Amino acid sequence: MSDKQLLRGTMILTASIIISKALGLIYIFPFKAIVGLEGLALYQYGYGPYTLILSLATLGIPLAVSKFVSKYNALGDYRTGQRLFKSGIIVMSITGVIAFIILFLLAEPIANHVLDPGELQGNTIQDGVFTIRMVSVALLIVPIMALIRGYFQGFGSMGPTAISQVIEQIIRIIFILLLTYIILEVWQGTIGTAVGFATFGAFVGALGGLLVLLIYWWKRKGYINKQIETSTMDHQIPLSKMYKELLTYALPISFVGLAIPLYQNVDILFFNSAMRAIGYVQTEVDMYFGAFAQAAHKLILIPVSVATAMSLTILPTVTKSFINKEHATLQKQITQTYQIILFLSIPASVGLVLLSDSAYATLFGLEDMEIGAYMLKYYAPVAILFSIFAVTSSLLQGINRQRYAVIALLAGLIFKLTFTYLMIVWLGPAGAILATGVGYVIAIGVNVWAIGKFAQYDYQFLAKRLLLIVMFASLMALVVFLVRNLIGAILPLETWINGATILFTSIVAGLLTYGYLSVRSGLAGQILGHRFKFLSKKRRVARSSD
Repeated sequence: MSDKQLLRGTMILTASIIISKALGLIYIFPFKAIVGLEGLALYQYGYGPYTLILSLATLGIPLAVSKFVSKYNALGDYRTGQRLFKSGIIVMSITGVIAFIILFLLAEPIANHVLDPGELQGNTIQDGVFTIRMVSVALLIVPIMALIRGYFQGFGSMGPTAISQVIEQIIRIIFILLLTYIILEVWQGTIGTAVGFATFGAFVGALGGLLVLLIYWWKRKGYINKQIETSTMDHQIPLSKMYKELLTYALPISFVGLAIPLYQNVDILFFNSAMRAIGYVQTEVDMYFGAFAQAAHKLILIPVSVATAMSLTILPTVTKSFINKEHATLQKQITQTYQIILFLSIPASVGLVLLSDSAYATLFGLEDMEIGAYMLKYYAPVAILFSIFAVTSSLLQGINRQRYAVIALLAGLIFKLTFTYLMIVWLGPAGAILATGVGYVIAIGVNVWAIGKFAQYDYQFLAKRLLLIVMFASLMALVVFLVRNLIGAILPLETWINGATILFTSIVAGLLTYGYLSVRSGLAGQILGHRFKFLSKKRRVARSSD
């Protein structure tokens, strides 16, 4: 496959990921309007354990299989990849069945732990069991789908993965929104029934994605078989050695990817019981948890996704520089990666803190704005930590020190497990957020130390650059604060249109302030000029006029 075709495939896959993530964010707004915060909480009670068990069942399989197959295909050995694929279908089928049985059987214990059997209002244990068991069915086919996607990618064919991901997400969202609306508004059903069927959308969407992959397989089977027949060699690797190699690729990927699901499941484990211990009833608990784990979480992932996407593209060059022992180039690349993540995530998080009420009101409604804005205000700064942890973990993979990323994750998770309950008891709902934040700070501390030691990275310049970013973000915050309060005095946050006006006006003011300061100072050009040439030009103009 030519470089042009490979680049095209990579762009298609990247676009599909962006589209899928955008759809996954957008649907939450109408879904929340239909089922409310209690419904969002119930959805997370089911989807949280499902995501964790799915991650364990697949263990980074798509990327690992892709790397394995492409490696042996490049050596002219297409048969080894085929053997992995055939045996992998069996293994993933068995893994999926085991994962399904585990989650299905754990549904009742999880629901009994999370929900209060004595409460007559709010989500019930029966609702929890039904929701978890409905979503568990998806585990029967998603691991198989992951393997097929990885195999296609190993041939440099990104289209099947891209199209199947988008179709899967579209079908899932249509199923969720349509069925929940019909159950609640037409059939006058309960929220428990509606959300249970909503989580079943994971299975329905997966069926659509799998069908797309099978169509591609039917069309490409002849070409793949022809490639296999023209193999110039056959390594005849034993299956045990084959899977050992596969796991060396998969484990580092899967552990880092497990960070957010693990932290969210710790919250599922402790949040409700701690909240009930300090006097909250189940309905209130559900509302706070729904705002925390679904509504606010979705919003803070916006800056995380943008920042990490822009920074992670530089990581393949980090690996190359490290292998070639190009120390000076490596230092520049690490600095550039850090700068991008801080330049984008810090002002975005500051903005979400200051505009938490108008942002929540505009996107999720005024009905439970007080609870939602409260959780978003405290959760927004954690977006910076999510971004830094993802990037530093990837940097450690780039310099072949990924085990320290795993150590970092475990260190932070131990803190989260130990202190979440206590912090909620001491501080209320925000205690869960603080436990997450401190856990990530510990993990980032380990990652930053490891990068400094093994990449011999000097943080002095980055500290100066961070000070400048914080200074500009602070000035931006002052402007946003003044604009938000000025508009709010004229248009009280009592209607959706007022909230949207406050939000839009404040965002524009913040963007103009931060943008002007960073472009005028040359900071934007130094950090993003290699991506956006006009920033470099503006930087030169600014310097020449000084």
